[in-house]
Amino acid sequence: MAQQGYSIGRDTSVTVILANGSALTLGKMTSFEARPMISETTVRALDGVNDHLRFHEGWELTMEMERRSSALDAYWASVEADYYAGVSDPPCTIQQTVTEPDGSVTQWRYQNCMLKFDDPGKWTADGTVKQQLSAIAAQRVQQA
Repeated sequence: MAQQGYSIGRDTSVTVILANGSALTLGKMTSFEARPMISETTVRALDGVNDHLRFHEGWELTMEMERRSSALDAYWASVEADYYAGVSDPPCTIQQTVTEPDGSVTQWRYQNCMLKFDDPGKWTADGTVKQQLSAIAAQRVQQA
């Protein structure tokens, strides 16, 4: 629900879709950030006219959530167990759905993502447990 024509945090939802097609259950998501990974280089020609090149290298994603179950911890334990058993970690897909200020819906699909469990959380008296998950995606494609 946009306010006065501005997008706000509650205008988006994020789903992590595992290689087997199931959705990874995350806690109460409080933050999502996506940043393009771009490198640039300059070709310095002898004629003095420089060319500038840009290379798209994927996307960096960060998700923060409040822990509401052991689902993310259990998923990561299975990823770790697979690693030590010699089983490869298949990439996942992350889908972001945005309700735009004009009421239309935009969907972004981050493809070939590798997840990283950055912070399983800190347990304190009378405090919630905040967790952080990040990913690197090969590409972002607009779905709608």
